[in-house]
Amino acid sequence: MMQRIFWILLVVFAIIIGLYPSIYFIIDRKFGLLSTKSDEILASGLWNICFYIHIFFGGIALLLGWTQFMKTFRNRYPQRHRKIGKIYILSVLLSSSAGIYIGFFATGGIISSLGFISLGVVWFSVTWMAFSTIKKKKIIEHQKLMIYSYAMCFAAVTLRLWLPLLVVASGNFVTGYIMVAWLCWIPNLIFAKFFIQRTLVTHS
Repeated sequence: MMQRIFWILLVVFAIIIGLYPSIYFIIDRKFGLLSTKSDEILASGLWNICFYIHIFFGGIALLLGWTQFMKTFRNRYPQRHRKIGKIYILSVLLSSSAGIYIGFFATGGIISSLGFISLGVVWFSVTWMAFSTIKKKKIIEHQKLMIYSYAMCFAAVTLRLWLPLLVVASGNFVTGYIMVAWLCWIPNLIFAKFFIQRTLVTHS
């Protein structure tokens, strides 16, 4: 029962936050996290390109990624599974690369920059390794790495869950943002490790 509730919540949050970036294409640009950016950054063509690549393809990855863990879907529609997987991997590689660049300009300075840049590097790395292992037909290794990849992708969700709590707890947006730069993904990584040990390792 708890596992089912967890899965439902994961899918609901993935869909909501996966669609969230569309707001940036509809309403005034000074919305959400963009409201914390300086006019100088917002005027940068390269920063804007990377920002929109990051949120657009990150949203696609979040929307599609959870479907890859449905065993029934994988077994019944292997071709669709592979096609969706390719779209997911390409989306992650584009989003994480752009995210690494915009991480250098993160609100909160060097500490938050290091947090988001590290997230981008880990996300890119585990996803690329997942792609490499499936090309070599290493199924179990591929599955493990894809779990890590989606855990990093899910940082888009956990960031938005953590941030209001951290801002209230610290009494300051910048302080909360510095903390969320690390808390949005490190616990996800730890959870993914335990999840892999509980499911893939114990049942292999």
